[in-house]
Amino acid sequence: QVQLVESGGGSVQPGGSLRLSCVASGFTLAGHAIAWFRQAPGKEREGVSCIGSSDRSTYYPDSVKGRFTISRDNAKNTMYLQMNSLEPEDTGVYYCATDLDPLGCSEYAFPLFDIWGQGTQVSVSS
Repeated sequence: QVQLVESGGGSVQPGGSLRLSCVASGFTLAGHAIAWFRQAPGKEREGVSCIGSSDRSTYYPDSVKGRFTISRDNAKNTMYLQMNSLEPEDTGVYYCATDLDPLGCSEYAFPLFDIWGQGTQVSVSS
């Protein structure tokens, strides 16, 4: 059974950091595109980072560029999202995702991800 399970969410003050983890089971993350999304209250889910299946392409929207970093550890079958300089606007439920077909990474790739974790809450407030 293909499954993704996130952890690492929580509450943090503005300017703080969090690292989200996403453990994959039932398949190997290596060689597959991975992504992180978030959904703020009352807003649509948006992609905040991705790495293509060949690890040659990455993408971050301007809203998180320079603050968020996506990575993976193939030995642990785990992907990560390091989030620094957090802002209240970063509050939301964060989801990891992957796709089992070959996929590059760009803003246009986000709608193609079709395997999702259950989400983890991130709250940024003073």
